[in-house]
Amino acid sequence: MGGKVKAVELAIQCRGLGKRFGKYTAVQNVSFDLPAGTIMGFVGPNGAGKTTTIRMLCGVSIPSEGTAQVLGYDVYKQPEEIKQHIGYMTQKFSLYDDLTVEENIDFYGGIYNLSGETAANDKARTVARINLAERMDQLVASLSGGWKQRVALACAILHGPKLLVLDEPTAGVDPVSRRVFWQIIRQLAKEGMTVLVSTHYMDEAETCDYLGFIFYGQLIAFGPPAEMKAREQKATLDDLFVYFVEREAVDDPRNQRGR
Repeated sequence: MGGKVKAVELAIQCRGLGKRFGKYTAVQNVSFDLPAGTIMGFVGPNGAGKTTTIRMLCGVSIPSEGTAQVLGYDVYKQPEEIKQHIGYMTQKFSLYDDLTVEENIDFYGGIYNLSGETAANDKARTVARINLAERMDQLVASLSGGWKQRVALACAILHGPKLLVLDEPTAGVDPVSRRVFWQIIRQLAKEGMTVLVSTHYMDEAETCDYLGFIFYGQLIAFGPPAEMKAREQKATLDDLFVYFVEREAVDDPRNQRGR
């Protein structure tokens, strides 16, 4: 099931996106439109295909089938352009523990080819936005998980990307740090940045503008959380997700063997 939005600028548009590894199909027939400046949550169990889909949209993994445009760039023909215009924060923080917070930020500034006054301005803006000023001289190895998360986010948005992609960014982080992190994310969206985030937490998913439920490599539902709950007459997102999963599992041939 996909969602289509017209007459608005789209940050992501994909149709029938799929990925196979040999005979194994990891993702199939994923279709949705994501308007610019909104937050989309990807929800699904481990192994459902969230990370594989994200990697295709980031230009890291070439799809086996389907089409997709990210920020107007084709995932097949222009993967490098996509990488230059997005911020990508992986499940494991890609930071150097033996460097300070400032040294990590400067390192990523070099990766993004930032230099001179531009680099200084981008760095100052990002440090203020994430509230890292008092941590700049601290070794990353000495930071808590919540602070490492913030540094990783700072590195991901340093170059002012139009699309921020977060792959389970709050897994294993304490509730207070999760709340602060999401306050920052919502502010970024208000300023016009599009955010695609995978999460296992339904309280986080509830605050997204759009949700995509992914199961067995397929996008089984897409839309605004409130609209989906109303349409299926479910009180909570937990109830809604269980309903979608049970409905799909019954029809999936992998669950019908031996019957």
